[in-house]
Amino acid sequence: MESQSELYFVFLNYDAQYERLRADRTKRGAQELDLYLSRKHDELLANTLEHGSYRKKLSLVIVDGFAVEITEDQANVLRSANGVRVVEKHQEIA
Repeated sequence: MESQSELYFVFLNYDAQYERLRADRTKRGAQELDLYLSRKHDELLANTLEHGSYRKKLSLVIVDGFAVEITEDQANVLRSANGVRVVEKHQEIA
C-alpha cells in the first residue's frame, strides 16, 4: 500500500556558503542566495529520492531548508541523507 504524500519541512546542517551569501544584504546577494538554495535543495532531492515521486513547494531563505510533499517513507530516507539536520511533518495549527 502506497502511503500518502504530506508536507514536510527539511532543514539542513550548517553551510558556510549559505551563511556567506545570507550576510550579503544587496539585491544581487539575495538573488544569488535564492539561486544557490534552490539548486542545492533540488540536487539533494534528486540525489536522494526517485524522480517524480516528490513535489518541492518552496525553498526557505531565512533558514537553510525547504518544504516538500513526500511520503513518510521518503521522509525517513531524507532524515539519513548527508547534510540533513531535521525533517518535520507540517502540523496544522487549529
